[in-house]
Amino acid sequence: MNALPARIGRIVVGSYRLAIRLRTKSFAVLAGRAFASFGKESVIELPVRLTGEEYIAIGERVYIGAGSWLQVLGSDHPEPALVVGDGTAIAGNCVLSAASSIRLGARVLIARNVYISDHAHAFENPESPILSQGITNIGPVEIGDGAWLAQNVVVMPGVRVGRGAVVGANSVVRDDVPDYAVAVGAPARIVRQFGEDDRAAAETPAGLT
Repeated sequence: MNALPARIGRIVVGSYRLAIRLRTKSFAVLAGRAFASFGKESVIELPVRLTGEEYIAIGERVYIGAGSWLQVLGSDHPEPALVVGDGTAIAGNCVLSAASSIRLGARVLIARNVYISDHAHAFENPESPILSQGITNIGPVEIGDGAWLAQNVVVMPGVRVGRGAVVGANSVVRDDVPDYAVAVGAPARIVRQFGEDDRAAAETPAGLT
């Protein structure tokens, strides 16, 4: 007797997954042309908040999870101000906010609730609400190929996170992170640098050492 409820449950869950996939694919097909570019097999799960999508370039096989906010400020950019490289995966509830330039490389992994911005809010005038003071400290942000930003990471303006670098959960990145380094903390500090031997070992298939 328990088999029937279980079967019904699987049908309901399967139907839900199918509906989500169809909705996500439909959005990519219909809305993709609004972007500067939108690569093959890329998906953005709904809901999503979009601002300045005509200056956003999405590579191929990109996944952007639900609840994210992709934003480009201004309307005078000669080229895309926010670029997401091929194969990059953004888990969801993330904010990418560009006033000048944010570049995510290929196959970057971004966990939930990550915040990346190339600008900050001005706040020097005590007589004016911060909301009315505009932005400041504009500086390009780059996340190198294959990097991993763990949950709740904040990346500040003018920062480069190197190729294959790892930024630990809840870290605030104010300074550059070298290639193949591990950074943790608020502010983030380098706690490990992978050497050539480390990388060679990681890239060698098991049983061939």
